[in-house]
Amino acid sequence: MRTLELLWRLPGGSAPARGPKQRSSVDAVVAAAIEIADREGLGALTMRAVATELGLTPMATYTYVPGKAELIDLMLDAVYREMPRPDLADLPWRNRVTMIAAQNRALLDRHPWVAYLPTTRPPLGPGLAAKYDHELRAFDGLGLDDVDMDAALTHVLGFVTSVARIAIDTARATADSALSDRQWWERAAPLLEQVFDAERYPLAARVGAVAGEAHNAAYSADHAYEFGLARVLDGLAVLIEER
Repeated sequence: MRTLELLWRLPGGSAPARGPKQRSSVDAVVAAAIEIADREGLGALTMRAVATELGLTPMATYTYVPGKAELIDLMLDAVYREMPRPDLADLPWRNRVTMIAAQNRALLDRHPWVAYLPTTRPPLGPGLAAKYDHELRAFDGLGLDDVDMDAALTHVLGFVTSVARIAIDTARATADSALSDRQWWERAAPLLEQVFDAERYPLAARVGAVAGEAHNAAYSADHAYEFGLARVLDGLAVLIEER
């Protein structure tokens, strides 16, 4: 319940009124935590790190947020609140869904840590409420019942997150190894030539080589996104036409 009070900034959810004058605020703590997570990842996020970012003592941060779990809920709801919500009313449904997918992809590009948070119990704050209500409008008026509308949105967001995770992991691997995908494969090529039998695995050899040449890497997040989103839309079209 404390998390819900903080998410909605209800009385009792923020720091107590008595005591010395507050040097910061819940919003400032959340903003500092987002900066740390964006810059260094969730692994670097601690209450002590937030305190250092704000020039507070570590214990002082607990007067605003009770712990890291609650802080992450507040961070997620905050980035949801910041998402753009353009009017979807006059757009064809494919354009509406494409726009929703693009907005979520942009969110995960700005805040990669969001892609790795569990979604089974999302923070029930104003940011999530506004996001969910807005995104459901992409499927409103298409003849889908409420359960199918929710499932369709979940399907789209799941696709976007899965592609984003691979893109993030690829970028991290490049940063950790100081090698691009192409450089990594070039280094591995001499050993692969010794152990990989192209005659035994002809499809893998042929398709892998062509795809690698096309993407200049083993994987292209942009191609996977465009190709996959088109297939998601085609699948939804079948459901919508049935209705």
